[in-house]
Amino acid sequence: MQQLGSRSKLCGLTRPNFMSDLMRNPSNGMANMNSQSSEIPSVASTPNIRGKSDPAWGHFSETRGPNRKTTYTCMYCAKSFKGTTSQPSIKSAFSSKSAKHRANIALAKWFYDACIPFNAINSPYFKPDVKAIAGIGADFGGPSYHDMRVNSLEECKKELDFLINSYRSNWRDNGCTIMADGWTDQRQRTLINFLVYCPAGLVFVKSVDASDAVKDANTLFHMFSEVVEWVGPSNVVHMVTDNAAAYKLAGSKLHEKYSNIYWSPCAAHCLNLILKDICSMSHVSSLASRASHVTKFVYNHGVILSWLRKSDGWKEIVRPGITRFATTFITLQSLCEHRYNLTSLVSSKFFMEHKLSETTQGRLASTIVLDRKFWDECLMIVKVVTPIVKFLRIVDSDEKPSLGYVYEA
Repeated sequence: MQQLGSRSKLCGLTRPNFMSDLMRNPSNGMANMNSQSSEIPSVASTPNIRGKSDPAWGHFSETRGPNRKTTYTCMYCAKSFKGTTSQPSIKSAFSSKSAKHRANIALAKWFYDACIPFNAINSPYFKPDVKAIAGIGADFGGPSYHDMRVNSLEECKKELDFLINSYRSNWRDNGCTIMADGWTDQRQRTLINFLVYCPAGLVFVKSVDASDAVKDANTLFHMFSEVVEWVGPSNVVHMVTDNAAAYKLAGSKLHEKYSNIYWSPCAAHCLNLILKDICSMSHVSSLASRASHVTKFVYNHGVILSWLRKSDGWKEIVRPGITRFATTFITLQSLCEHRYNLTSLVSSKFFMEHKLSETTQGRLASTIVLDRKFWDECLMIVKVVTPIVKFLRIVDSDEKPSLGYVYEA
C-alpha cells in the first residue's frame, strides 16, 4: 500500500482522502476508485504494465511511438510521463564502455604509427567515416592498398568532376573569378595555382610550373587564356593575380581580348610589398638586425633560454610569421613584450657571473637590451606596422570575405 500511495501522488485529480478510505475499508475504497474512474475515459493498459510487480503500475497505460520512445499515461488525470521500460544492465554498460576504450586506443595507435597529425580529427570527413565503419560492424576489414590507391581514388575523382560540373551552372548564372596564386616550392620552382571562385564554392583547376615565364607577359597571357577558355569566356568577370609588372601586363592583354574580364591585383600581395619596402629602409633594417642578434643569442644558448623560461608568463620570442616580411615585425613586437624579462636577465647575478657575459656576443646582446633608445624605436615601428599586419591577416585568411575590409582600410 505504501507503494500504491507513492504512485497515487502523481495523479492530480485523486481525492485527498482516497488513501485513508482505502485503509479503513478496502472494499469501499476500491468501489470509490472504480466509480471515480468510470467518469474518466478508460485507457487500455498493455500487458507489460500489468506484469510489473508494483500494483500502482496498473493505473497507467503504456504507449510506444514511432521513435520507440515509451510514454506512460495516468488513467484518471490523463497526465503523461516519458521514460523507458528497461535499463541496461551493469555488465552491458561496462562492456560497451570497454569496447569504446579499445576502439579509441586502436585508432590512436594508427595515428601514432602513421604520423597522422592530430588536426586530422577535425576533418569534416572523420565523423562520417567512423559512423560508416560502425554501421558495417566487425566484418569490415578496411580497404586494401590497391583499393585506396586506384579504385577509391578514381571514384573520388569522378565525384569531384560531378561537383565541378554542378558549379558550372553557377558560373553561368552569377559569373566567377579566376585567381592565379604564385608560390615557390622547396626546389625553388615558381608554381602558379589556378583557382575558380563563385558563390557556390572554390574550385582548383590546375598547377603550372612557370619558372621560365614569371617575367614573360606573353607566356602568362597564354596561360591565363587557356584557363579562361576552359571555364568559358562569358562566365568569367574577374581575374586576380600578383602585382608584378609581368602579371599586370598580362592582365591588360587579357582585358583587350575579353572585354568582360577585368584584372585586379591581390590585396595580400600588395600588403606584402608594403612590408617589404618598410623592411628595406635603413633605419628599420638596422633595428631588425639588432633584434635578430638578441634572438639568436637567446636561442643559441640553452642555459640562457632555460633561465628565461622559468619566468612567469613566458612565451617564446620566435613566432611563425604569416609571410617572410611580416615575421620581422612580429619578432619586434614579441621582443617588446619580453623587454622586462630580457632586462632582468642581463642585470641578474646569474648572467653577470656566467662566462657568456664576457663573450663578444654576450656583451653586444647586453648592450642592445639595456639601450632604452632601441626599445623606443621598436615600440614606434610596432605601432606603425601593426594595422598593416592585422589587415594582412584578414585578407590572407579564408574564414570570411575580406573585400569590405579592403575598402574600409
